[in-house]
Amino acid sequence: MAAANSPGPRGRVRSATGDLVRIGFADAARAVRCLEELAEAGLELDPPDLAAVADPDLALLALTRIAGAQDGGAALKTLWADRRAVLRLLAVLGGSAALGDHLVRHPEHLRALAEADILADADADADAGAPEPGPEPTRRQLAFRSALLEAVGADPAAAVPVAASPEPEPLRLAYRRALLRIAAEDLASAAPEQLFPRVASDLADLATAVLEGALAVARAGVDGHEQARLAVIAMGKTGGRELNYVSDVDVVYVAEPASPAVAEADALAVATQLASGLQRVTFGPANEPVIWQVDPNLRPEGKNGPLVRTLDSHLAYYRKWAKTWEFQALLKARPAAGDMALGRAYHDATRNFVWNAVESDNFVEDAQAMRRRVEENVPAAEAERQIKLGRGGLRDVEFTVQLLQLVHGRADPSIRAATTLTALEALRDGGYVGRQAAGRLADCYRLARTLEHRLQLHRLKRTHLMPTAAADLTRLARAARIVPAEGAELGKTWLATRREVRSLHEELYYRPLLPATAKLSAGEATLLPGAARSRLAALGYRHPDGAMRHIAALTSGVTRQSAIQRQLLPVMLGWFADGADPDAGLLSFRQLSEALGSTHWYLRLLRDSAGAAERLSHALAASKYVAQNLARSPESVRWLDSDRDLAPREPDQLRGELAAVVERRESVEAAGTAVRGLRRRELTRLATGMALGLLDDGAARFAVSSSAAVAVGAVLELAVKAQISEDGEQLANLAVIAMGSFGGREMAISSDADVLFVHRPRLGADETAAQSQAEAIARQVRGLVGGIGPEPGVELDVDLRPEGRSGPLTRSVDAYREYYARWALTWERQALLRARPLAGDRELAQAFMAVADPVRYRPGGLSQGELKDLRLLKARIEGERLPRGVEPSRHVKLGPGGLLDVQWVAQLYQLRHAGATPALRVTGTVEALQAAAAAELMDPADAAILVESWMQAMSIRNANVLWTGRLGPSSDVVPSDPRHLRGVAGLMGYARGDSANLTEDRARVARRARQVFNRLFYT
Repeated sequence: MAAANSPGPRGRVRSATGDLVRIGFADAARAVRCLEELAEAGLELDPPDLAAVADPDLALLALTRIAGAQDGGAALKTLWADRRAVLRLLAVLGGSAALGDHLVRHPEHLRALAEADILADADADADAGAPEPGPEPTRRQLAFRSALLEAVGADPAAAVPVAASPEPEPLRLAYRRALLRIAAEDLASAAPEQLFPRVASDLADLATAVLEGALAVARAGVDGHEQARLAVIAMGKTGGRELNYVSDVDVVYVAEPASPAVAEADALAVATQLASGLQRVTFGPANEPVIWQVDPNLRPEGKNGPLVRTLDSHLAYYRKWAKTWEFQALLKARPAAGDMALGRAYHDATRNFVWNAVESDNFVEDAQAMRRRVEENVPAAEAERQIKLGRGGLRDVEFTVQLLQLVHGRADPSIRAATTLTALEALRDGGYVGRQAAGRLADCYRLARTLEHRLQLHRLKRTHLMPTAAADLTRLARAARIVPAEGAELGKTWLATRREVRSLHEELYYRPLLPATAKLSAGEATLLPGAARSRLAALGYRHPDGAMRHIAALTSGVTRQSAIQRQLLPVMLGWFADGADPDAGLLSFRQLSEALGSTHWYLRLLRDSAGAAERLSHALAASKYVAQNLARSPESVRWLDSDRDLAPREPDQLRGELAAVVERRESVEAAGTAVRGLRRRELTRLATGMALGLLDDGAARFAVSSSAAVAVGAVLELAVKAQISEDGEQLANLAVIAMGSFGGREMAISSDADVLFVHRPRLGADETAAQSQAEAIARQVRGLVGGIGPEPGVELDVDLRPEGRSGPLTRSVDAYREYYARWALTWERQALLRARPLAGDRELAQAFMAVADPVRYRPGGLSQGELKDLRLLKARIEGERLPRGVEPSRHVKLGPGGLLDVQWVAQLYQLRHAGATPALRVTGTVEALQAAAAAELMDPADAAILVESWMQAMSIRNANVLWTGRLGPSSDVVPSDPRHLRGVAGLMGYARGDSANLTEDRARVARRARQVFNRLFYT
């Protein structure tokens, strides 16, 4: 801007036409004319001073109109020497057509732009977001109050200020003057999003001053006003000190007789007149534009309730009738005007309703449903344009913050701030919201509120819709300081903001922890020692004192980890108690937390995930096996974030991961350890899915078998490469054949892996040397898969090979052919029924299967001698292998109706009929029984009984391992210890208290299976 008295030749102005277009003028010719008119009036203006305003054309035209208005030119010349004031004026005129019109009518208000900045008070931010309103008003509030009361002729120092006249115009003019000062600072700011909290706080403080001034004006028109004490309670954004430029101002009125001599009914009648008068002052007809509408519809009973109530009447309503949303609305309530002592009494009396509202039935669900209803009521045509109510809009942020406050605020006063951004900071500091999420929500909220402010400032009209016209979008982008200041860029920014807010809202607002926390009592939610100990005992913790020590270790201190644990544990204690051993679950959780608590993702996952904390609680309390293995690789807790991560992985996926792991290891031993570690982690994944009921036993058996197969294949490749490196050449190809439950793809977690090794000398290789190399590779495979070390292995059992333990570890195909042709016993034919290629040379494996098929699927079936051998062997196993001291009926493998009974019936039918019935040529027990029934070789009812017993027995085996964390023979026994039985029963889906039914069910099912076995196997 040129100096006020400097010459402004027309030629220089005209030569700037091109610059005007670049600055942003749409009508450069008109702009030139306006600049010339201003220059002639002694108001020379440099066009670049308009480069930063929202609408340069609007600003310049309004400035010209003011200069031509009565007293406008003189007022502008007085202002023109203050460059800062002029830049503020240009910002206002370019951002608000309504304020420009106001200055045309009232150019005397131009002086407000040169006055001291009210936003720069020393306490500008100190009180704006205090958790609860302070007893004394801030200097800013007092400044606004004094200015507006003085404007209506009332004494700010009076206990009950009364205006000089009941006319509303003086108050409305004073309001516009104060609003002009706020808007000027706001629109001139280069960083409006950062200034927004101060602006919103000032607007709210100005609103409360208006309420005070309007009440003073109303008193001037009501005879006997002194009979009533009337307090105006600010609600909503006014109560939260985060008001926007044009909004209904939500209030609640509370009144009391001014003295005992005044009847309550008379006081209420007077107070109602005052409240109605207050509302007419701000929004009724007058010579000056309205201020805004006072909305009292948040009062008890809404529009249908009396406008004014006594304090006791309010409290009685809240105790008996109030709905969820009414308690949420009270969160932002604060005394605003009138009798402040009465207002504070109202505020203090309603706090318990706010912070105990969460204990109402279905509080969280009702709040969530209310948000959905708000969305559903947004017209479809406006949904994408709604800044306030639509998906990803302001309400998503505000409702999220308020719900978190209401759920956690009863136990934590530090998060009770009424201002959204202040509350969000407190939630972040308390660990209720992650730092990154809180930061992004705050940034998005500031942007959305800034856009809302800029939209409303333009016409001083209430609107929350993004414009559609290109010129309006560009003006809004410039007003909000979007870079580049283009409508298209604003559209992209707003779309990205909406998406981010919606994502964070859905993550936080629908946390499963919220309804679970809401169901707790105040004592339970705060983990107070007395209440917590009593609750632990009631929930079934066997050692409440020990549990209290774990809780103290997890929650004591002022760290962020402790804060988040204080949120998690009240709910998780109940989830642990859903399992059979809550004490063990809590202990395991403490151990995990101590191992992982300092990582950035662990507690955040438990707090924010849709179900990780609940899944972890249930798994730890249900399964020692899961607890032990998660402790070995705590990073596996990440899987609990979704059901998908707990699903078994495909073999090809496992092979790819194993290949990458093996490639990074420097020695074959280290690679073998890595392979075992990867399989252990996969078993942990499967066990966790089983413990949580996400994976049925059939899928688990298949997955356990697949993981073992992939591990054996990877180790075989390692061993072959290592042996070739040692010998200098490869003398034999090798293949591994799966046998037993491994071959049948029905391994339990505790199962050994039965295999055969087969080799073929390579062309030109010495057979003895080839045999020696193949045996060395086989030994190394067994050592790497089942070796002792930091990772548990799986034993490769080769006792099903020809000649058993006395035979060579591996044979050639020809040697197998010769052996089976000359020496094969009945049990060896039986063992081959479950043989299938597993790893190694595929062609070699198929060659072995070509040898095995005629042996196991012999066309003639079983001879009487072989049948006798089979029956004798079965009887011998029953007599010799059943462990001493174990009740036969409780042994699910060797006992009557157990796994062996079922498997031997299935294999008997295969040995008899598979030669003639190809459908029986399967390796799985259940598949063989179902095939026999389908081929009408077995009564389907008998097959169903056998399958039921076999599957029940397998479930018991897995549940035993999951519960105890121990592998070995003990997993084959139905537990007799009540606590052990309760844990196994729980894992099998039995309801709490029904564990005895497991013993009865097993006895019944096994008895029926034994009857079928006796009939089919021995007749």
